[in-house]
Amino acid sequence: MRLAFAPTVAALLLAGCASMSSEAPVAPQSATLSPLPANIPSDLPRIARPSHYAITVTPDAANLRFAASSAVDFELFEPSDKVTLSANGLRITDARLVPATGGDPIAMNVTTDPEAQTATFAAPAALAPGRYRLETNYTGPIGTQANGLFALDYPDKRTGKSVRALFTQFEAPDARRFAPTFDEPSYKATFDLTAIVPQDQMAVSNMPFASETPLGDGRKRVVFRTTPKMSSYLLFFGLGDFERLTKMASDGTEVGIVQPAGSGEQGRFALDELAKLPPYFGDYFGVRFPLPKLDNIAGPGSSQFFGAMENWGAIFTFERILLDDPAITSPGTRQAISEVQAHETAHQWFGDLVTMAWWDDLWLNEGFASWMQTKTTAHFHPDWYPLLTRVGGREAAMGLDSFATTHPVVQKIRSVAETNQAFDAITYQKGEAVISMLEAYAGEDVWREGLRRYMRDHAYSNTQSDDLWNAIEAAGAPGLTSIAHDFTLKPGIPLVRVDSASCTGGGTQVTLSQSEFSRDRMKEAAANPQQWRVPLLLSHGSGAGQRQILQGQGTYTVAGCGPLIVNGGQLGYFRTLYTAPMLAELTKALPKLQPIDQLGLLADNMALSNAGYQSMAPALDLLAAVPRDANPLVATDAIGRLAGIYQMLETATDASGARSRLLAIAKDRFGSRLQALGYEPRANEPVAEANLRIALLGAFAEMGDPAVVAEARRRFAGLRSDPKALDGPLKTTWLGIAARNASRADWEQFVRLAESSGSSVERSTYWTLAGATKDEALARAALKLALTDRPGATNSSPIISAVSRLHPELAYDFVIANRAKVDPLVDASARTRFIAGLAGRSEDPAMIAKLQALRASLPANERRPVDQALTSLQYRIERTPRVQQELLAWLASH
Repeated sequence: MRLAFAPTVAALLLAGCASMSSEAPVAPQSATLSPLPANIPSDLPRIARPSHYAITVTPDAANLRFAASSAVDFELFEPSDKVTLSANGLRITDARLVPATGGDPIAMNVTTDPEAQTATFAAPAALAPGRYRLETNYTGPIGTQANGLFALDYPDKRTGKSVRALFTQFEAPDARRFAPTFDEPSYKATFDLTAIVPQDQMAVSNMPFASETPLGDGRKRVVFRTTPKMSSYLLFFGLGDFERLTKMASDGTEVGIVQPAGSGEQGRFALDELAKLPPYFGDYFGVRFPLPKLDNIAGPGSSQFFGAMENWGAIFTFERILLDDPAITSPGTRQAISEVQAHETAHQWFGDLVTMAWWDDLWLNEGFASWMQTKTTAHFHPDWYPLLTRVGGREAAMGLDSFATTHPVVQKIRSVAETNQAFDAITYQKGEAVISMLEAYAGEDVWREGLRRYMRDHAYSNTQSDDLWNAIEAAGAPGLTSIAHDFTLKPGIPLVRVDSASCTGGGTQVTLSQSEFSRDRMKEAAANPQQWRVPLLLSHGSGAGQRQILQGQGTYTVAGCGPLIVNGGQLGYFRTLYTAPMLAELTKALPKLQPIDQLGLLADNMALSNAGYQSMAPALDLLAAVPRDANPLVATDAIGRLAGIYQMLETATDASGARSRLLAIAKDRFGSRLQALGYEPRANEPVAEANLRIALLGAFAEMGDPAVVAEARRRFAGLRSDPKALDGPLKTTWLGIAARNASRADWEQFVRLAESSGSSVERSTYWTLAGATKDEALARAALKLALTDRPGATNSSPIISAVSRLHPELAYDFVIANRAKVDPLVDASARTRFIAGLAGRSEDPAMIAKLQALRASLPANERRPVDQALTSLQYRIERTPRVQQELLAWLASH
């Protein structure tokens, strides 16, 4: 699954996969079923295990209901008079048990437990161990948020009329909303799905359809082929007025983009990108894609919980990051289309073929998909510099990992609510960062061979983290497990301190000691730090260097003298605190360092300065040392940091003067870069340069640059006479600037454009931007609008989120006051995180009591997002006055 908020990430891989050498798909084992092992958590009794499901569904999209029947083949391992399955929101009207050995069906009495999300089927007498089939008839609701079977309404691209499509979303535990199932990842089984649907609509599932039979009443029966053995959360069903673009990948897999009718060529870019992936991953993992087809299905709207989902053979992706609409798609969105598909396709192996045994090891799915996404993007699109984005991913993880409210990569999960909270930057970005570090330790060839062993040995089954480490060690990486345990079983971030460094006899002798980096418990972390085995690459800035493992303290001699980087190549998951003379040397040398090290040094030192390990001055000196002609991703990072500093100065003494000085510095450093790029996109320009233009425009506008703001307002005014005046790759950029600076007339124009647009992506964009205004009165109007039917079921919560970026207290108070109306507008799995996230930019001390009250109202297993929001808020309140004074002092001297 791809998180809705996850940043773009990517990395470097081996050269080519032109010659396919992948092995045939590993056949699923048909061994005798066995009870779930005691060391694997479960909410179900361990007395039965499924082998096959046959589900027939008849959706009633107009009335948001469905009727269905289900038959699950399972084995009972001990005598019992009842069997318990997962079920949520289903009305089971009858159930019977059919022994595999023959005999009369046994009528079963059904009781449901809504809190436990289970249905228990009781027999009149004890059942003997053996094989049975449980047959049920039931009905259930079709939701309007992305949980279970849900509906999305959108404007038909040909007529503009509102139409409805159905999709499913079952991760983490929502297959139970579709059928009574053993809805846990270790209970793998095969699935037969049949759907009774309107004759003129397309039904889509994990497998191609085996037959399609008209029923003579305007409906048809679609029977899909049997799936491989898989976890229930990977089952998919979609239905609507769709069209499908297809092509054959070089490994024989048919790939397709399923899109709303009338989309035409909007899916072509995604299709071409998708076709590259099954052969590439098959070659890398040594196992060919095991299904006959791989579709990616475009859904209109959005979710607060996710952006795409890796259903086996039937990926689901929200249209905004799958279809390429030249009227609104930016270069960055085209990049995201490629990267998100790489992420979800990597899951077809890491997650679908081999699945974590329980949600504790969710990172085995998400961290590896993020890492492989980076590797794949670098292989096919090196000109996007995807490797450099690893620093941003690492920083996203460290943003959570530096607080006491963090959690290990491998985390203890014991409830549905805890499972939903596990989808965060620790699971995704820290997972990827640790994997990248371990790959560097093992070496690319050994690492790849270990992954091939892992795939081959565990295909169609479930694993825990140590299964992977054992496979890598067996391939030739002794000692890797100990390092992996340190970084996946312990929370937090190592801090490597440089105690001394000197040039002696043509070499640099450096003494390092290990501590722990923390933003909210610096003294405790320094007094009693955790210990890690920390892989280092000591380097003078070239690709070569000396690899070491730091445990506690160590002294090393590195050939050559000059500025020394402790985390060369930035693959280590740790922070480095240099001595002042060393950092001054690195600052002077920064323009000549590799872009990855420029980004890493800047990120490290900004974090260390913000946390109080050093003053802001050395970090700002590094920022000022970024060259005007820096790599576009380095320049993008730098201008974004300057804009962030500008916002931090909002409440400082003499804020206006300080901000004017900062804008002047920003324009001096990067104004000429924007001038060279221009306000208009150029044919065939590099994506990284196009993205930099967007970053510069956005940052200068955020810092109040009158020229950029005036240009945005001028262009936006053109929409009054021509709704297509802004069409093109910069449309969302100019709209965003205009929205931020909107007048009442401008805001009303955004609403009119939203209501009249025939594009679901464009419509969602306009609605969201209606909440992105600086004007508080307009922000209040946007919040009220979000609670009406006008934006649509999935567009309201983005409006509220947009308001919270500039008016966090306003948005938070509004949601708390209107919980009964807001909750249905947010995915059930994301509600707590959504509400806590509204306070993400607040620095108001009064917000502490508000969050504490929210926390007190929640069960213990749902409090993590609120705890994280509280610690982050308290840190900002404590940090801001000191940082502001240090920023003002630095600005006064520059």
